[in-house]
Amino acid sequence: MPIDPAAKAPTAPDPTATDPTATGAARSTIDSAALVAILRGLEPTRALDTGRVLHAAGFRVVEVPLNSPDPFKSIEALAARHCDCLIGAGTVLDREAVTQTHAAGGRLIVAPNCDPDVIRSALDLGMEVLPGIATPTEAFAAIKAGATRLKIFPAATCGPRFLQAIRAVLPKGVRLYPVGGVGAADIPAWVAAGAAGFGFGSELFRPEYEVTEVGRRAGQLVTAFQAARRQH
Repeated sequence: MPIDPAAKAPTAPDPTATDPTATGAARSTIDSAALVAILRGLEPTRALDTGRVLHAAGFRVVEVPLNSPDPFKSIEALAARHCDCLIGAGTVLDREAVTQTHAAGGRLIVAPNCDPDVIRSALDLGMEVLPGIATPTEAFAAIKAGATRLKIFPAATCGPRFLQAIRAVLPKGVRLYPVGGVGAADIPAWVAAGAAGFGFGSELFRPEYEVTEVGRRAGQLVTAFQAARRQH
């Protein structure tokens, strides 16, 4: 369903929980919210202000890539402040990073690639996981490892026709999220092809953007997504 910025957001998992059943709550949040804010380069000192404007615009899922400055500090701050959101890490490449994210209160693991060890490690901790895929082989490897939400990356290279074609062979219930090079103008074509949601990086946030600019961009993306959903 479309994001309604005025609507009460779903409740995300308790940041202190370790029960694997928390995965259900994580999935509820990401499925309802559909849009993932990718905050690459975020400084911990800007985490709360950035989270505030994203929340006001309707974003309920936030990823702090691990090649950002002191990412676990930002994750911890965001998870503590926004208990109704799903907060986690991106550019996660190994089990240790999964464990560190969980310890910081994160409940989302996003990867640029398909690594079964990372997927299983996240699921074992009751976290939601979005592995990156760009081929049917990678998609089925991720599904075999337990993933049910897949990140099409880089989306600009794959295109909506790739999503439409791969959906025909994937199991029912697997959701696809284009990430990388997708802006507001691209959303309708992706939604028409079957995208369940999106991840937005530089289209939404860059370290040099003022907080007001991030809020403006967030509002545009949410509005574009709502409009595309209404048409399909």
